[in-house]
Amino acid sequence: MEHHDSIELTQPDDWHLHLRDGAAMADVVGFSARRFARAIVMPNLKPPVVTTEQARAYRARILAALPEGSDFQPLMTLYLTDHTNPSEIERAKASGLVVACKLYPAGATTNSENGVTDITRLKPVLEAMREVGMPLLVHGEVTDESIDIFDRESVFIERVLHPLIEQHPGLRVVLEHVTTAEAVNFVRSGPETLGATITPHHLLYNRNALLAGGIRPHLYCLPVLKRERHRLALVEAATSGHPRFFLGTDSAPHALGTKECGCGCAGIFSAHAALELYAEVFDRAGALDRLEGFASRHGAEFYGLPMNQGRIRLVRRPWTVPEYYRFKDSRVVPLCAGATLGWQVEPVQTG
Repeated sequence: MEHHDSIELTQPDDWHLHLRDGAAMADVVGFSARRFARAIVMPNLKPPVVTTEQARAYRARILAALPEGSDFQPLMTLYLTDHTNPSEIERAKASGLVVACKLYPAGATTNSENGVTDITRLKPVLEAMREVGMPLLVHGEVTDESIDIFDRESVFIERVLHPLIEQHPGLRVVLEHVTTAEAVNFVRSGPETLGATITPHHLLYNRNALLAGGIRPHLYCLPVLKRERHRLALVEAATSGHPRFFLGTDSAPHALGTKECGCGCAGIFSAHAALELYAEVFDRAGALDRLEGFASRHGAEFYGLPMNQGRIRLVRRPWTVPEYYRFKDSRVVPLCAGATLGWQVEPVQTG
């Protein structure tokens, strides 16, 4: 196995990111801006971003919160509800700012109570999205309480996603934060219009990390961590060079008190070391030469966007992750808090 002490990549993008809003956003957006040129920003605020005007306003707030000199570009999304109108899809596309729409099954995850209760109602909206070339981003879990939480992704694929793709050929669909071997196989065998994002935490951890030896709320996310065989399938997919798997951190910060409590929130904050964590995974797999495809190329190609012109360097240099970072009037505990990581990001001097 070739041993790299540093690698240089085309500036990557994060195709699934939660930035929150207000002071909380100002505390975390710089972490993403330092590593990524662009990011797909999730719309599950309270209240959710359901119109083009709301997306435009949210984007302006993000840009205002960026560190000085940053040219980070937030790519905006709309939150689909039972009441979304096809005309809003046309408006969103025409804006040039909204690049996708997000489907949350009602009740599936954080701030999803306004989500879609019956996907068949979305037929005209999905048709409009197909016509204008707007991708559908899917949180792929059923919310039926009779389905075991560890099975909700695979059941969603079978009951909802497979029929949806058959009924809307040509619609671009991203199955976000895939967590199972079944999802990997489904994407591999699916049409060219079907892609998937993979998070660093689902590549690094299985469900033992969450539950064995004590419950660890900062490793609780949705979809929940799965068995080791699923983690291995995700690592294989991410490091395989397959063009329809790409980087999406699903970094989702929560204040300390809302994680360490009687009913902790779902979400893992990884933006502080996102690219470094992926490098860790690819390094262990002996696939550092494929990190650029996964992080910098596949997503842009799937979305039909140009490659970034900037470059970024990863250097093999150990550092210790802080126990927490500031988050509004509280703190956020990052993924791998207190642990030593082997890679650091450095800007590349140009000109």
